Amino acid sequence: MEDVMDASMDLGTTSHQHPQGLHHASNTQYANLNADSVVAGVPPPREQFKEIAVKVHIRRPERDTWAYMGRGIVTQELTGQSSRVVVRAQSSHKILTVFGEGAALQAERRGNFVVIGCVDGGRVVSWSLNALNNSDTVRLLASIELACYASKQAMVDPVMHGAFRRRVARIIKDDRRRRHRRRKDQDSMVDAFARTGLGGGMDAEEDSEPGSVQNAGAPPPAEPVPIPAPVVMPIPEPAPAPVPTSEPALGSNLFAGYSQQ
Repeated sequence: MEDVMDASMDLGTTSHQHPQGLHHASNTQYANLNADSVVAGVPPPREQFKEIAVKVHIRRPERDTWAYMGRGIVTQELTGQSSRVVVRAQSSHKILTVFGEGAALQAERRGNFVVIGCVDGGRVVSWSLNALNNSDTVRLLASIELACYASKQAMVDPVMHGAFRRRVARIIKDDRRRRHRRRKDQDSMVDAFARTGLGGGMDAEEDSEPGSVQNAGAPPPAEPVPIPAPVVMPIPEPAPAPVPTSEPALGSNLFAGYSQQ
């Protein structure tokens, strides 16, 4: 009887301990799943932005030529969920310009150049960033588009954001059209001035240098004609007075010459 009770107690013990092991294993798996979910929920560390070396040019409003600003360094600065692109001078580290979220600009790629047209009121200031290679050019354009185009307004009010982008593009297009018209007018004035021939005399004098190819077959210039020296003319002497007679003739009171001493 005691053996039967011991056996039943052993069975009860083993049957009672088995669910504890299953519960412990399930708790361990649940803890591991929670740890994995926590690790997966943490955002991975952001990749450090590599600086891009560029040559910086600027075209100011109502100007048709670019002005060289020197060499610069482009960096991307992250602030929370937004970012901005900063262009600094390579030597002095002075900030030349900043492209941030919601800026009224339009970026275009032209070869290894990234041209950014910034709208300031009704005027347009253009920046040209010349990267060293194709890879840096693509990264630079992507950084500017990510920092400036992906704004909160696009998610809150996409209609207003689209109208804003179209207005910026229209202002930049009108500014480009005015620059092309001014350049065309200047070329027309230069052509008209060349057709008048007002500057032909100066060009002929510049080309008349000795030994030039154009004047190689021309005859030599004639020698200048010498001017004769003035001839000294003799001064005439007065005529001698006549010998007076005993009786003066009629009209002897007239002057007949100098008296002889």
